[in-house]
Amino acid sequence: MTDDGGHGEAACQQVDEGITRVFQLLGKRWTGMIVAVLLQRPAYFAELRRAIPGISERMLSDRLVELGAALLVVREVDEGPPLRVSYRLTEAGAALEPALRELGRWAEKHLPEDAAAAARCPR
Repeated sequence: MTDDGGHGEAACQQVDEGITRVFQLLGKRWTGMIVAVLLQRPAYFAELRRAIPGISERMLSDRLVELGAALLVVREVDEGPPLRVSYRLTEAGAALEPALRELGRWAEKHLPEDAAAAARCPR
């Protein structure tokens, strides 16, 4: 019997299915920041764009559609004039607050600030 260093079939377990689903959605660039802004209050599209420096209109729109499809965000049209579209979190979206707050605390404690800056501003 050979020693495989603990890398046999028993050691190779798949990542939890729930964690996989969470990171498939929230692990995408910008998504967490959009949710973080909406945790503070509902916002118009232009307000979201201003609150998240560097995000394009197209990317913001795409991410909002994805969050809507996941039933985390609701799109509401305010009849004008002028016609305005606002976004707010659903109950399920708002339920992310404790987890995101805890991730923020973890980052403050364990993630070096220069690593966070490098992630925001790739060279």
